[in-house]
Amino acid sequence: MDHKFQLDLTLMPKELKVLLELIKDNNDEHIYQHKNEWFASMDWNYFLKLAMHHRIYPLVYLKLKEVAPELVPSQVLQALQMEYKKNTFQMLHLSGEMERVSKLFTENKIRSLFLKGPVVAYDLYGDISLRTSKDLDILIPETDLAKTENLLLLEGYEKEKVPTVLNEIKWRHHHIAYFHPKKKIQIEIHWRLHPRPMKEPKFEELWERKRTSTLTKLPVSFLGREDLVLYLIAHGARHGWFRLRWLKDIDQMFQQEINYKKVSLFIKEYQHQRLVGQASVLTSELFNRSIYAHFSDLLQRAASQNLAQKAIYYMQEIMQIHGEVSEEVLSYHKRYLFSLKSIRQKVLFTIISFYPNPLDEATLTLPKKLHLLYFPLRPFLWTWRKTKKILF
Repeated sequence: MDHKFQLDLTLMPKELKVLLELIKDNNDEHIYQHKNEWFASMDWNYFLKLAMHHRIYPLVYLKLKEVAPELVPSQVLQALQMEYKKNTFQMLHLSGEMERVSKLFTENKIRSLFLKGPVVAYDLYGDISLRTSKDLDILIPETDLAKTENLLLLEGYEKEKVPTVLNEIKWRHHHIAYFHPKKKIQIEIHWRLHPRPMKEPKFEELWERKRTSTLTKLPVSFLGREDLVLYLIAHGARHGWFRLRWLKDIDQMFQQEINYKKVSLFIKEYQHQRLVGQASVLTSELFNRSIYAHFSDLLQRAASQNLAQKAIYYMQEIMQIHGEVSEEVLSYHKRYLFSLKSIRQKVLFTIISFYPNPLDEATLTLPKKLHLLYFPLRPFLWTWRKTKKILF
C-alpha cells in the first residue's frame, strides 16, 4: 500500500477473508502458501453461504478447482459447480433476450444503453459465466418511457406495481421493473442512472460516449468505459457494497485502460468525490490494487477512509438492505446514505423529502382531486407516523 490507513477488519469472519483471497488476481502463490492453514478449520456451510450471498461463486469455484480441490469437501465443490453451471445458462438466456430487446427498441427508434448484465460481464471478465446477473438494466431517454412500456407489455412483460402519489415515482425512483412470467426474465427500465438528487450526465452525453458490445451478433450499446466505472461505483456505494461482486467489478475495471483525466473531470462535474474515494480505499485495501497515483488526493481524505470503514459493516456478515430488514440495519443505512452525499446533494435531498409519497396517502386517504393538500400536510403526517411508532 502507498498510504498508511488500514481498514479495521477484526469483525470480518475468516471465511470471508479467504473468499477475498480467492478472488484476487495474481494471488495463486499466496493461496498455495496458506491453503492448508486456511481450510483446516473452515466452516464450509458458512463459506458456501457467503460465496452465494456475495455472488462471487463462479470465480470461487474455478479458483478452488484449480488450487485446492483436495482440501475442499466434495459436496462443497459439487454445490459450487452446480451453481456455476446454472449461472452460465442464466447468462446465456439473458444474452439472448438482451439482443432481442435491443433489436426491438432499435426497430422502434428507441435508443437504449445496457447498464449491467451479460454485456458488462463480457466487458469486465471476457467471459459471461464469471459474473452473475438476475436481470437486464436498460437506460432510455425519459421521453420514450410510455413507448417502451407499451412495447414490453405487448411482448408479454408485466409491469411492477408501485404505489404513487402525484406521480412522485419520477422524483423518488429512477427505474421501474417489468417481469416476463414465461421467460422468467426481469427488465429494469431506467430513465436516470441514479436516484435524485445525484447529479449525472444527460442521456445525449452518454449516448455520444457509448460503446458497442461484440458479445452478440446484433449490436448492443452500453456505457463508455469512464461512464461505466463511475456508474458501477455509485451503484455499489449506494448499496453499501453488501455484495463483494460489485467491488470485484471495480477491481476489474481498474485493470482496464481508463482515461483517468476524463474520469477526474467527471468526478468533479458530478460530485462523485466521496463515492470514488470510498471505492478507491476499499479496492486498495481489500484487493491490493495500487491506484494511488490516479486518486491519491481522494485516498488520503478522511471522508473516503471513514466511508470505506462504514461499508465494512455491510460486508462482515450476510446482510440485505431491501425487503424485511431490522430497525438497526435500516437506521444505519439511512445514516450511511446521507453521509455519502455532498453538501449540495444533502440540501436537495431535504427539499425532495417534502414531496408527498404513498405513506402519506396510507396515513390519511384523500380524494384524488385533493392530493395537492398532501404538500402542506406532509410534515404533520410524518410527525404523526413517528409519534404513533413510538407510542405503540
